[in-house]
Parts: sequence; structure tokens; C-alpha cells
Amino acid sequence: MAKFDSKSFNPQAFGAYVERIPNVKKNELAGSGAVGGCENAKNALSSQTGSLYCRIPYSDRISGSTSQNNDGNTDITSSGTSSYEQGFVVASRMDSWTERSFSRNITAGVDFMDAVAGQIGDYKQQVKQNILLSMLKGVFSMKTEGGDFKAKAAKEFIEKHTFDISENTGEDAFVRGDSLNKAIQKACGDNKSVFSLVIMHSEVATNLENLQLLKYLTYTDKEGITRDLAMGSWNGRTVLVDDSMPVEEVDGENVYTTYILGRESVVLDNIGDFVPYEMSRDARTNGGEDTLYVRDRYICGVDGISFEKPDSLTGSASNEDLENGENWCIINDGVKTIPHKAIAVARIISKG
Repeated sequence: MAKFDSKSFNPQAFGAYVERIPNVKKNELAGSGAVGGCENAKNALSSQTGSLYCRIPYSDRISGSTSQNNDGNTDITSSGTSSYEQGFVVASRMDSWTERSFSRNITAGVDFMDAVAGQIGDYKQQVKQNILLSMLKGVFSMKTEGGDFKAKAAKEFIEKHTFDISENTGEDAFVRGDSLNKAIQKACGDNKSVFSLVIMHSEVATNLENLQLLKYLTYTDKEGITRDLAMGSWNGRTVLVDDSMPVEEVDGENVYTTYILGRESVVLDNIGDFVPYEMSRDARTNGGEDTLYVRDRYICGVDGISFEKPDSLTGSASNEDLENGENWCIINDGVKTIPHKAIAVARIISKG
């Protein structure tokens, strides 16, 4: 049996072991295609010398809506494309645990490495989800006051990409069978098929269950036992149920936010730390303790929305930095922003 002590600990092997441990939630999230990486940003920020922020060119889309009539007598008028840049920031995280935190797993017949690695894998997934929710809170808190073109674009985005039914009366304030379709059509029109992932509170999920609209996914573990997951499917979109979703009390009633994400709409990629795993032994305390240290670095970004790094941010973006709407703006060329329909992020606000 592997020992949880610094003498037998191999950080490279342990890191590889953590990655190999099956994590169904992580795999389903990856399968949805909504949360992924950006190769250009990864190349710019994967340096282990403390890279924090980068700006990557963002390609404009050409339009065929103004195609010119060729009558044989008219010169062709050529148009160009705008030049955009998107800002990405790194969020570094660190944690540690002592041997006694895992001592319940050190029993005869239990694969110790499997138990520890599985817990860390699940923990990291929750850390990523918290970062994801912080980014989404930030983009829906962008500055809408001031009257400049960026504020106007942010206001249009927030209005168009928010489907708020919480102020309706009775059952109309709750998510129904057509709520998802209406929300994504309002946000992206004929491009609504790009949406692939929904993240909701269990109260909203329960409402959909009662309407028989949500079907939970299952998986079979290595012992052959089949279990329901906190993930399901709604109108063909993967659903992640997470009670860390925003809940606000309004007039004595809870109001819930459900996020809807399109394919490749969020960049949340672990690019690794210089020393991702490390062991330290304290031979004196409690007769001897071993502590496992874990460090990660995540690239953070939202497709179509740029993170604008404030001067005060010098080491790592905290969740509070990511939640601050002042740090986000829709990608622009200094004169205009990209169309809001190109941003595959939306939300539903309901009483359940």
C-alpha cells in the first residue's frame, strides 16, 4: 500500500495518477464543449515565470449580407475587417492537507492512492466551478452606465441575454418546458443551436423533474453499482446541478439564476504550476505529520468578452476580481463592439 509520507511521494507520478482517476462530472463538462481552452492564450501564459495576463487577437467575422450585384458595369467595392483583442487572466490557486485529513482512508484493503487522488480530483472540479461562476457573475455585472459605446453594448448584452420570469405571477414565475428555448432564442436568435450546457440550482432542477423535463445521467462504478449523477439533460443540453448557483431573496421569495453556455464559450484551462504537488514532513507535531500541497494555475476568459486587467492585480486573479464587472467589457476595436449574438452566454432568472 502506498504511504502518505514525503519519503515515498513522487509528485510527477501522483499528478499523473490524479488525472487518470475517473471524474464523471469533469468528463461530462468536457463533453458538453462549453468549457475548454484557448491554444493561443495557453501558449502565451504557460510559462512558469509568473505570467499573469495576455491579449490575443480576436478575428472579426466577414458578412455576406451586403453582397454586391454584378451587372457587368459596376466596380467591386472591397470591405475590411476590424481588429480586436481579447484579454485573458490567470487565476492561481493553492491548498494543503495533512495526513490526518485522509487517515480514514488508510485501512486494510483500500487503495490509498486511489482514495486520495479521487478526493483531490473532485475538490479541483469544485474549485473550477467556483471560478466559472465568478466569471459569469462578472460578465453580467459589466458597466452599463456612462453612455459610451462599450456601456451601451454591455447593456444590450445583459438585456438580450437575460430571460427574467421571476416577476411573473403564479406558475409563470417558474421555469417551464419552453423556458430554455425562449432564453437562447432571445440571446442568439438563429444561432441558438450553439448552446450546449445549462448550470442550475437543485430547486430549479427539482421543478423540471416534477414536470418530467429533466433526465439524470447515470454511471456504473468499478464495483458494478449504477448511480445517478448530479448531471442531466434538458432539451438535448447537458445540465449540471450545483447549489452554489446564485440565489437571491426578493420580497420573501427565493430567486434563482440558471446559466446557459454555448460551445467553447468559456475558457477555463489548467496550465499547471511549476510545483503542482509537494510533500512536507513535520516529524515533531502530533508525533509526526505529512502535509500535501497542491497548486494550480487556470487561464480564465469568456468568448467575445475581454478581461481588462486593473493595475491593482499583480499576482493572481481572485474570484472577487473575476466577479467585478468593471474588469470585463465586450470585445471592441475602439469604435464598436462585436454583435451580442456572437456571445453564447445567457441566463434565466426564475423563482424555481
